[in-house]
Amino acid sequence: MDTPWARMRRALHRARTGVRKAGVDYFRGEGSDRLALTALLLGVPAIAGGTIAQPDWCSPSALVLPIVAGGLLLRPASLLTLYAAAATALIVESAVLGPYTEEDASSRVTPGTILVVAAVGFFGLLIAQFRSRVGVPWRRGGTMLFDLRERIRVQSKLPGLPRGWHREMALRPAGGQSFSGDFVVAARTGGGRTLEVVLTDVSGKGMDAASRALLLSGAFGGLLGSLPPHGFLPAANGYLLRQDWDEGFATSIHLVLDLDSGDFELFSAGHLPALQLSAGTGKWEEKTADGPLLGVYDGAQFDPTKGTLRPGDVLMLFTDGLVETADRDISEGIDRLTGEADRYVGSGFQGAAWHLIETVAKDVNDDRALLLICRQ
Repeated sequence: MDTPWARMRRALHRARTGVRKAGVDYFRGEGSDRLALTALLLGVPAIAGGTIAQPDWCSPSALVLPIVAGGLLLRPASLLTLYAAAATALIVESAVLGPYTEEDASSRVTPGTILVVAAVGFFGLLIAQFRSRVGVPWRRGGTMLFDLRERIRVQSKLPGLPRGWHREMALRPAGGQSFSGDFVVAARTGGGRTLEVVLTDVSGKGMDAASRALLLSGAFGGLLGSLPPHGFLPAANGYLLRQDWDEGFATSIHLVLDLDSGDFELFSAGHLPALQLSAGTGKWEEKTADGPLLGVYDGAQFDPTKGTLRPGDVLMLFTDGLVETADRDISEGIDRLTGEADRYVGSGFQGAAWHLIETVAKDVNDDRALLLICRQ
């Protein structure tokens, strides 16, 4: 039977294998490694022959060219074979060309030539060892990173809303990087009548947090809509606990919005409160739900808070990078955020999300995310 729990297990399996395939499928290249090694080994005697035949045109230091290429293309074991060939070439060149003098140093094998080739080889070996550990060849690494970034972007895309509703989202990673530890997953459920949005802030920042965010966004996207709203955060909490990460906690806020009536529920896992702007009073109100951080302990309870978005009302979800800094507490940051947001009341908050991040937390070295839901 295709139960919600069966769909959840399939979603979690897809999330685990998706990240693995994003890297592993690119990098099964023993044949290409042998081919590259063969080509570079043929290049070494060719350069050595050119140096012996025309030392004024082909310097002995030209051997750094296959060494640099090998550092980018070869596995460490293959790279050592290339280095042995280069060292042999230097010995042959030195024996054939004879000792150098100051007048012809540029066309002879000098101690400086040996030092340069050795230094380039050392750094090439470091690069090769790093690639071997992470499984990211130079020729494919950029493609993989682009693919991972696109996966996060697609998973964070908000669904379209019916007439009378407006939504905006902005994500800004720490340090101007391409990857963020903050992410959003969203779906229209209940036959399209309900909007469910989950905003999550993974512990840490930068690439470490982003790698965990990629895995969690896939898992959370599969869970969303497969479980009743009250079951989402408990399932997400159990998933984090099973990962057994050293720094494995996260905060999350789950919005369940009825697009017909405007009624909503908010479930929170240690996340900052949402902010609701009432068109009737012009004031912002904090909407706080109770619940612990995700990934801390099993059996956690998440109690919702409820509310209603009436015409003209706005609901704002955000992460702590937007309102908290070392020299400013969260309450001051929220006051600054709502004060800046008031400028967009007249325009219906069109284009407000990016402007708010740029204005309120432009120079903050932390991941930042902001989501606006407006009933027009």
